[in-house]
Amino acid sequence: MLKIDIPETDITLLKHERYNHPHPRVMRKMDVLYLKSLGFSNKDICKIVGVCDNTIREYFNQYKEGGIERLKEINFYQPISELSEYSGSIEKYLTENPPTSTSQASAMIERITGIKRGKTQVRNFLKSLNFKYIKACSVPAKALTEEKKTNNVSFWKKSLNPD
Repeated sequence: MLKIDIPETDITLLKHERYNHPHPRVMRKMDVLYLKSLGFSNKDICKIVGVCDNTIREYFNQYKEGGIERLKEINFYQPISELSEYSGSIEKYLTENPPTSTSQASAMIERITGIKRGKTQVRNFLKSLNFKYIKACSVPAKALTEEKKTNNVSFWKKSLNPD
């Protein structure tokens, strides 16, 4: 079991921050350490706060590393797409040659970058570049044949106003 000593000055800060910090995850960290300073066991803290034993140990280790300031840090994992390196060239190419489907966009991106991605990943990447999905409608059967030839609606278009 991890032995942790919390000074009185930190207990006062924990008592305040557990209800007044703007982020709920930090509030939970402060609550765990405050309950530990009151002498609660890890098992009881798990039940009261609703976190597992490993999470409590992680909070204690964070406190030992950097005190209360370390507990206030929030580091969410946010992966960065490999395609982001090529976003300028992809955006330029797809603006000049709009794809008619997500599959075609995926093939174009693979041709440009050499990176193969699925339809959902390509769709999300295109949205991050402010491309907009346009629903194509069918041409009526009685439409003039000349209109059919000139009506070439693309599937993805660059949006001028990012929403």
